[in-house]
Amino acid sequence: MYSIRIFFQQALFFSLITITGCNVSNKVSEESLKFYAPDNNLIQYTGRIDFTDPKAPRFWQPGVYIDFKFSGTKCKIIVKDEVLWGKNHNYYELVIDDKAHRFQTKSATDTIDISQYLSNEKEHSVKLVKNTEANIGYMELTGIICKQLLQPAKKPVRKIEFIGNSITCAAGSDISEVPCGKGEWHDQHNAWMSYAAVASRTLNAQYHLSSVSGIGLMRSCCNMDIIMPQVYDKVSMRDNKISWDFNKYQPDVVSVCLGQNDGVQDSTTFCNNYIQFLKTLRGYYPSADFILLSSPMADDKLREFLRSTLTSVTSSMQKAGDKKINFYIFEKQYINGCDYHPDVNEHKEIAEKVANYIKSIKGW
Repeated sequence: MYSIRIFFQQALFFSLITITGCNVSNKVSEESLKFYAPDNNLIQYTGRIDFTDPKAPRFWQPGVYIDFKFSGTKCKIIVKDEVLWGKNHNYYELVIDDKAHRFQTKSATDTIDISQYLSNEKEHSVKLVKNTEANIGYMELTGIICKQLLQPAKKPVRKIEFIGNSITCAAGSDISEVPCGKGEWHDQHNAWMSYAAVASRTLNAQYHLSSVSGIGLMRSCCNMDIIMPQVYDKVSMRDNKISWDFNKYQPDVVSVCLGQNDGVQDSTTFCNNYIQFLKTLRGYYPSADFILLSSPMADDKLREFLRSTLTSVTSSMQKAGDKKINFYIFEKQYINGCDYHPDVNEHKEIAEKVANYIKSIKGW
C-alpha cells in the first residue's frame, strides 16, 4: 500500500507540473522539489476543518488558517475551491515571512507559485488564511511542493473563539481592490484583517471565527432559515452540516457578538434566549471566560437595547453562580465599509478595544 501511495503522489505531482505549464522541470532538478501531502505532520491546522479525508482537509469557516515552514527559494501551494454555484471563488490570504498578500482562486484547482515572494533566506514561513465565509464555498489543501518542509513554530498557548455575524466575518471591510457596490458581494471580505484576527495576533493567541453573515441569536436577516444556537456545533455553520468535536479546541476566552441582525426585540425574550445559549456554551467550555460584545454597527437605539439586555444577562448568570461572564459596549458606530459594515481601519480600532478588554479580564 505504501508504494502505491507514493506512486500516486508522484503521479499527481508531475501531472500538476504539466498542467501549470511553468517549466518546473528545471526547478525540480535545481532544488530537488518534493510533494508533501496535506496529512504531513509538519503542516499545522487551526479552525473547524473536516478531516474525513486526511488527504483533502476541507474548511468552510472564515479565518481558518494553515501554517507551514520550509527551506529553499521555490515553493508551490495547491488548493481546491468548491466554486459554489459554478461561479463563487474564495479569497484567501498568504502570509509569507510575515508579509500578507491577498489572492482569489481562479479555478477549481489552483497551483500557487510563491517563489517570487521569497528572499534568499534558507527558511520561510507561510500561513494560508481563508478570507471568505462559509456561504462562498469550501476550500481544500491538496499539497505543498518545496525542497524541504521544516518543523513550524509552536502554536500560541492562548486560545480565543469569536462567535458572531458578518462583522466578525469581516464582510464588506476591504475596499482596497474592489469598491463598494462593484463586483461580487464577497469581493470585500477579509477575515485576516477582522477585529477578531487582529486582536488575537495582538494577544499572541490562536483563534477561531465561528461566524455567519446575517445570523442572529433568535432572528436572522435576509430570509435566512438558521440562527446561531442551531448551527453553532457544526464545521460548516452556514450549511448546518458536519458535527464539530469541541474537544479539539478549548478556548480560554469566548467572545459573543450577536444582536445586530436580531434588532430591538422584547427584552425578556431576548435575554432568555441569550442565557440559554450561554448555558449551552458553558457545557462545551466549562472553564472559559465569556465576553459579550455589543454590535459595533449598532445605532443609538440598538446600542441602548444591547446595553440593557447584556447587563441583565450578565447579572443573571453571575447571580446563578457563573462568575466568568462579562460584557463590553462599543460607544460609537463603525460603518465606513460596504453596506454599513466596519472597514479594515475600523476593525483595527475595534480589535484594540477588544484586546485591551481581554487583557483586563485575563491579565494577559
